Amino acid sequence: MNSQRRPGSSRATSPGQPKAKAQTKANANGKSKEQRDHPKTDREDKSPECAEAKRAPKQGSRNKQSKKQRDPEISENKYEENGDSVPNNANNAAENEKQASAQNKGQSKKFDYESEGKPQQTVKSKSDEKPALKHQKKKERDKEESPESSESNLEAKSTAKPRGRHKSGINQDASPAVCAHSSDRQKKRAEQTAMTGRKVDDTMGKVLKATIDKLKIKKNEQSNASSPVNDITDKVIAHLKRNTTWCEEIETLRTGSYYENVKICEPDEFDVMLTIPVERVDIQVFDEAGAFYSIALKRHPRRHPLDRFLNEDRTIKASEMLNEFRDAVKKAVENLPYQIEIQRKKPKCPAVTLEIKMEENGKIISVDFVLGLKVHRASWPDLTKDGFTIENWLGTKEKAKMKRQPFYLVPKYEGKGNAEHDGVVAKDAWRLSFSHVEKEILKKHGQCKTCCEGTGPKCCRKECLKLLKYLLQRFKEDDPKSNKMSSFCSYHAKTTLLHACARRGTDNEWAYSQLADCFQQLLEDFVKHLRNRHLPNFFVPSHNLLHQASQSSCTFLANKIEFQRNNNFPIFS
Repeated sequence: MNSQRRPGSSRATSPGQPKAKAQTKANANGKSKEQRDHPKTDREDKSPECAEAKRAPKQGSRNKQSKKQRDPEISENKYEENGDSVPNNANNAAENEKQASAQNKGQSKKFDYESEGKPQQTVKSKSDEKPALKHQKKKERDKEESPESSESNLEAKSTAKPRGRHKSGINQDASPAVCAHSSDRQKKRAEQTAMTGRKVDDTMGKVLKATIDKLKIKKNEQSNASSPVNDITDKVIAHLKRNTTWCEEIETLRTGSYYENVKICEPDEFDVMLTIPVERVDIQVFDEAGAFYSIALKRHPRRHPLDRFLNEDRTIKASEMLNEFRDAVKKAVENLPYQIEIQRKKPKCPAVTLEIKMEENGKIISVDFVLGLKVHRASWPDLTKDGFTIENWLGTKEKAKMKRQPFYLVPKYEGKGNAEHDGVVAKDAWRLSFSHVEKEILKKHGQCKTCCEGTGPKCCRKECLKLLKYLLQRFKEDDPKSNKMSSFCSYHAKTTLLHACARRGTDNEWAYSQLADCFQQLLEDFVKHLRNRHLPNFFVPSHNLLHQASQSSCTFLANKIEFQRNNNFPIFS
């Protein structure tokens, strides 16, 4: 009888296919969550052990089996009874369906008796028990011979203890949650650390921007201060041209922080260079540091006004020129309608310093008149060939254009004035000056042509320079009696900025929004120069601007800067 069954109704010989159908039907009828999570339990219920357990005298275990747990087999029989999966070309379809329906009706009645807890009739239970046992033994042998038997055994072992299984399942579910929770804690810690860093940066940025606002000079203060300075300068030049023969062609060059727009706090200092034009000079290095030079005036077709200051080798006597210049400036300001006091001559200083007392507010304005030579028909000295590295910042064309401008010489010396070198005394030594180029660089400080203009991006180059100058100024004010700070000046700050801009030339590296980072980087550069006690002149790299400062002074200043950096600049508050 079983051999004549069609594939759709042969439940005993092909157990895999009906089970899949029963499982699908059971899902449609709504199994419990545990049965959906573990679909293999249906196979275990059909095993011989489960069948014997059902026939055990304990009625409680039978009653605990719900009707839904037996629905897969019933639904399977109904599916076969309806003939949904039976082919239409079978010859004995009607007879097979009658026999299957009769057998299934008997089994369903037996299940009904078991579900209701009623005793079965003895004759029917014995007659039904034998074919059921044979059928289940054959089914068990098929399972053992099939490749799925090992897998089903493992599944049976895994489902033998449902409580342990659920417990382990909870642990498995909890472990990724714990990992996620720990990762969340790590993220929160990282965010808190980042927030702390941002708070520090924000605090520092606020301190620096507040300091920048404090250092700004009001326009009315600028005009009030520059007005008397310009008037005095014009009258001094007019007096020199009328009364000093070698000053007939004298020119004015306004340089320094005020004219570079990097003056801080108050407009109380002005630098004015009064220059004598010369065509060509012979420059010789005066000292080993390469900072001082002896200047010889080359022969001219006609007599030059400076011939009166020449030695036999045509080197210029800078000290004599400076003395006559000082006397002429004194006479020029004697009858001016201002309260002017001329400061005593400072050693090694080429400037004639005037102090002007303002009538409106009683403030003192300092004006330095510096004597210089303007060399306008010669290329820059060979000493500058390795300096002035602005190619990656302002460009090669801009560099070539600036190098076509004249350069300047200022009478200045170090050491003892009567010390000689190749027949030239120290007090007749000169220094190279590129203050006019520095002023132009700071005006064209951006790589972008519109940097810091109305339509261009704003950078923080000048703000960083102002902050560094102010930091040095505050250090000197806090320790006026110490000589540790006497070797440092604002020109060290400016040179540090020029080197930094040459290395970091793009405008986005100096964005105003990154003021704190940029200033920290500039301080790091300056501290490095101090630790190494080496700060090359931007135009003459062989000249070390820190050669006069002692190592102890450089270390002292570096440590003070590091303290301010690490504590959000309490000196600015």
